[in-house]
Amino acid sequence: MKTNSHVKTTMVIPSYWARPTDIGHKQGDTVYDHPIPLDRDGTLQRALRSLSILEDNEFNVVVLSVATTTDIENEVEKKIKDIVNNVNSPIEIRILSRFGEKMVQDYLQNKNCPDKYKLLLLSGYSRVRNMCLLAAHLCGANVAVLIDDDEVFEDPHFMQKAKEFIGSVHDNQEILGIAGYYINPDNSFMLNRPVSPWMAYWDKTSLMNRAFKSFIGSGPRLKRTPFVFGGNMVIHKKLWLEIPFDPDVPRGEDIDYLCNAKMFGYDFYIDRELAIKHDPPPKSHPKWQQFREDMFRFIYMRKKLLKQKEIPGMTRLKPSDFDPYPGAFIKDDLEELIFKANTMLGQTLLAEGDINGLKECQKNILMGKEKLHSDSDPFENLLKIKANWREMMKVLDNDEARAELKGCFI
Repeated sequence: MKTNSHVKTTMVIPSYWARPTDIGHKQGDTVYDHPIPLDRDGTLQRALRSLSILEDNEFNVVVLSVATTTDIENEVEKKIKDIVNNVNSPIEIRILSRFGEKMVQDYLQNKNCPDKYKLLLLSGYSRVRNMCLLAAHLCGANVAVLIDDDEVFEDPHFMQKAKEFIGSVHDNQEILGIAGYYINPDNSFMLNRPVSPWMAYWDKTSLMNRAFKSFIGSGPRLKRTPFVFGGNMVIHKKLWLEIPFDPDVPRGEDIDYLCNAKMFGYDFYIDRELAIKHDPPPKSHPKWQQFREDMFRFIYMRKKLLKQKEIPGMTRLKPSDFDPYPGAFIKDDLEELIFKANTMLGQTLLAEGDINGLKECQKNILMGKEKLHSDSDPFENLLKIKANWREMMKVLDNDEARAELKGCFI
């Protein structure tokens, strides 16, 4: 198998933890899909132990210590330390926690290059992804492999495949972003989720499966893709020096990153052979809340496209460039889809006796309308954070910075 063995690579794995089960979620805690309560074992150890199957171990690993609240940061760090120590991996595994985050922020401040838009924090999906890029950057890598801790390696050649095309030229374009994909516990890459009547106007599962079938289920091996999976991304340093994850995206930060990159001429290519087993704990949030989070991300992406301006080096994108998914949710009928889907979901919840759920669906309609018609300008915001990000990466891209910040890893 052809491989870029000379490529210096860092694998980064964020690990999300919450208060113990008997305390649960408190108002103000950061919301993630399925953070592990501190009194549970979680999935990180399983993921790290599965590294042993990989034939190519010429890379290092950084685990990000992510807590839903500052109250438990020290406990989360200790929990992750214990897990890493129990793995006994031949691969170097380091930890980046809130202490390291503060070191980086202080260093930037001292260099008169502050993190103006709070891009580098261990809080919120997009900022955590930026910390993934930072971790690889400070390790001196030129390739970052982003993995989640609810995954398991089953392909011994995964790392050879991850390195195989990154940085090479394909169709006269340098490949700086590779998208792998997920294999579900049933060994399929298609989603097998129940479809309810209210989804007639919000059939996300069917649209995602249509996209997966088209881009993963048929050749060629490499092709430009309108979607990526945050837990299986390969990003070259040339790309992360230019493009950050947008911290104002509530979730769906992976596809938003693809959008940001594509706007400035960097396509992601899906690799039909780069697969990883994905076995997450179940989501615990109510349907109306899951809908609200999706609604916000699609509204944000739509407004970012609508607000594009002609500037040098930028490619103007259309919603159809992301068909079939997420393109179907960022077109002119988005407000209508939000109204119809929430009306039907609200009726379904009312029939189940969930009056609060009905009220929240009604609130979704109003919130969606307000956000769609607000004066916010996500594109202008992207230009600002991109400029701040480039400046910070430049300050951190030297041996002196890496030497001074070596202590931010545990």
